[in-house]
Amino acid sequence: MAPAVRSAAVPVLPPALAALESRPVWWRKVVDPDFDVPAVPTDVDARVLLPDSSEFQPLKARLGAAGVPFRAVRHWLEQEEVSATAATAWLSDVGGVVPERCEAVAGEGARAARLAFEMVWDLHEPTPAAVPDPVPVARHVPADWARFLPFPVLNPAQAQAAPHLVDGDSHLLITAPTGAGKTAMGMLAVLKAILHEGRKAAWLVPQRSLTDELDRELEAWRDEGLRVERLSGEYAVDVEAVKAADLWVATTEKFEAICRASSLQAALGEVGCLVVDEIHLLGSPNRGALLEALLARVRGIDSPVRIVGLSATVSNAAEVAEWLEADLVATTWRPSRVTWQLPTIPAASGFTANNRLREQVVLDLTRRHTAEGGSVLVFCGSKRNVRSTAMAVAADRGAPVHAVAADDVDGLTKVCAEVGVRLHYADYEHKHAAERAFRAREADVLVATSTVAAGVNLPARAVVVRDVSIGGEPIDTSTVLQMFGRAGRIGAGETEGWSYLVVDETQRADWQTRLVAGYSVYSRIRDSLPDHVLAEVLQGRIGTMDDAQAWWVETLAHAQGDDDLEPVQEAVAFLVDEGHLTMAGDRLDITELGRLTARMMVSTQTGHRLRRTLGLLPVPHDADEAENALSLVLSVAVRDLAGIPVPEPVRPAVATVIKAGGKTSQITNTTSVKGLGSQTTTAPGDLAWAALLLAARSPHLFDSPRRRVAGGIPLATLHPVYEQAPRFLAWLAAQGVLGTVHPWIAVVAADLDHRVRWRGLAPGRGAGRLLWMCEEMATRAHLRDVVPGLWRSAVARGLRAPDWPPGRSPAGCVLDHAGYTALLRERATNHALVAHADHATVTGGAGVVAVAWRGRVWTAPATTASVAYPPAEDDDPTETGVAVFTRRGDYRATGWLAAYTGLHVEDSPPPPARARRGLGR
Repeated sequence: MAPAVRSAAVPVLPPALAALESRPVWWRKVVDPDFDVPAVPTDVDARVLLPDSSEFQPLKARLGAAGVPFRAVRHWLEQEEVSATAATAWLSDVGGVVPERCEAVAGEGARAARLAFEMVWDLHEPTPAAVPDPVPVARHVPADWARFLPFPVLNPAQAQAAPHLVDGDSHLLITAPTGAGKTAMGMLAVLKAILHEGRKAAWLVPQRSLTDELDRELEAWRDEGLRVERLSGEYAVDVEAVKAADLWVATTEKFEAICRASSLQAALGEVGCLVVDEIHLLGSPNRGALLEALLARVRGIDSPVRIVGLSATVSNAAEVAEWLEADLVATTWRPSRVTWQLPTIPAASGFTANNRLREQVVLDLTRRHTAEGGSVLVFCGSKRNVRSTAMAVAADRGAPVHAVAADDVDGLTKVCAEVGVRLHYADYEHKHAAERAFRAREADVLVATSTVAAGVNLPARAVVVRDVSIGGEPIDTSTVLQMFGRAGRIGAGETEGWSYLVVDETQRADWQTRLVAGYSVYSRIRDSLPDHVLAEVLQGRIGTMDDAQAWWVETLAHAQGDDDLEPVQEAVAFLVDEGHLTMAGDRLDITELGRLTARMMVSTQTGHRLRRTLGLLPVPHDADEAENALSLVLSVAVRDLAGIPVPEPVRPAVATVIKAGGKTSQITNTTSVKGLGSQTTTAPGDLAWAALLLAARSPHLFDSPRRRVAGGIPLATLHPVYEQAPRFLAWLAAQGVLGTVHPWIAVVAADLDHRVRWRGLAPGRGAGRLLWMCEEMATRAHLRDVVPGLWRSAVARGLRAPDWPPGRSPAGCVLDHAGYTALLRERATNHALVAHADHATVTGGAGVVAVAWRGRVWTAPATTASVAYPPAEDDDPTETGVAVFTRRGDYRATGWLAAYTGLHVEDSPPPPARARRGLGR
């Protein structure tokens, strides 16, 4: 029997709403002041929603005379007729659209139309219930906690949650509208753990930008003596600082990495409270599975760690709370009233026409709200749409956008800023300046991608969601609701907000159903199940197949009806087949490859694609060929890299970089890709491939501050590649000593990993070993501060590899003498590699493993002095060689791989004018 799992993409009304009673109704949303009021039978529930403007006064009088109740709503633009069994909408009179009747809907679509009408009707009750007064903090909170809270009073939502947070010990799931002050609720949970129980706390947020924002909010805690440690960033954390901290602020991914680190297990045992911000992202396609796996091991009434989940309002909150074995605290108070609408446009046959219509709607809505002094946040589904929409709004305000070239980001930024319009997207160089300008109301329009929705807090009076897809993929309901939540935020001094989602006539009923249903949290763990099983084995919670099946029963997926044991059995079989686990009888043990994969948080499916694809390649004949092949495979096999889009303005430049093999010296008028067809020369992974080739072949591009490289590619566009690729390169490099990839892959990956991460030092081919030595001398806690100085000092003294003789440690080395001496012994420096006809010899002492190869076949790692080459594959007379690897990360090899033993003289950066002294002998 198939698992009963419901897709979050399918709009389903919550049971309580689906059971809404059926009664005769005549409900109308109107925008025509000349609307004829019909005679409505007395047994029919009649209501009308209309715009709140002076021209509708006569219609109000006619409705009053006919005994038809009505409510007036500012900025109202929807037109719809709702009955007991059907609903008919009209195209919206906005952006020049002619308001024609759309096709009627019945069934669930009609039910959603009624519920949407009722929501607006209730929201605009003419005499709203009295709002509770703020409550003094002292009423619910111990006196010595008050100094840690941002305000001396609690709002109604916080006052409702406070007794559960302060007086209780159970898990909690707190649902509250956006803007209801969930941060202060999280603070109370954390303070109880730290001040009352003497334990640590961890606070998880979904994005790195939010760790920065929360860290700033908690700066006052440091002044009061609490130790707050933010866990994020590209480099390793300071282990000792993390151990000493009272509170960890981290993304889910970073916290999970901490859970998998053996050095922090004791500190983890001191955590008494886990605050999970935006816990409804359990249903997120990207983040949900990891969060679910983490909570599955902490949930339950017997857990020593208290979970406090902070969530937007979700339709199945009770189901999630039941899974967590948590008490549900559902707050409804919000400091401002937000009205959402669905401006409806005709279904256009072409992409261009559809875009034009959506743009016109944005212009109309923006004018309406900014004319009253309000700010508008416009969400677009792509970077391209952000730019075109910002230009359209600026042009509507009289800006000379016609003088700006399509790829001139700086010019576009300047011309838009002059008329109060700013842009925001992930790799936009000026996004932080745009945030500051919008917060300071130097700009009243911000056009952004979805990064702002769940990221930085940028409230506005009105929100317009221009597109119903992001990057070509349909947008999910939770993302739209997060976007809507930016409207009317009290942080912007607003008391009322308006949110709009632009839909065409074929999308309206579907979206109305989705938005009425609200958030629905459904498990996402099944697609990446092997990764989470492997993590549980690593951490000692799964040791047998029975353990694995028992763990599966604890997941949200199982709680939501996926009760077949086959998924977890298949996951274990996959891990055994891939060499991550071994299985003897019922016993499961993790292998070195499995330990490496889990700790580096590399997806097992991604690892499978990488190793399989690279294993099918013939062994390269030289370093250029190897770097080209490895970069290409990495770019297409790692979905996070393959999925990075190539912005249209830079597509010719990206194609040119690939054509030139990353060597900017070979980019000429002849090799440039331009003219007709230049816009169709990119494929998935091309941006990543170009970025890696540039780092490998043109390192001089990164040795000084510049905004663009290689014909106009913004460095900010390449940054996502450089942020993600090193993890996968390091994973491949670390397998050299395990013998689980061909030696050429491990050696080239190790060199590229270091060159990409330290690209600002302009390291050339073969720099990896020297950079590795600098990292080891700096130690993981001081990489950023120490490595650049050690590197510059070394190259200034003519060093090209970590092969200097023993002696006093260099100036700048963080290791003590014993540590430095041990490091010298763990280099591959003293081992001589000699290739013979049928074998290779490795001399120079212990401490390395040797791997010999013939073509695509290689031997298991060996510690013997003589290593025989494996038999030829299919009698193919292929190249032979040998490589040695140390467990600490050093390597050397024969043949063309010797190019990676040390930095080539011609690739060396020029020595700095004033190099640090003391490195080497």
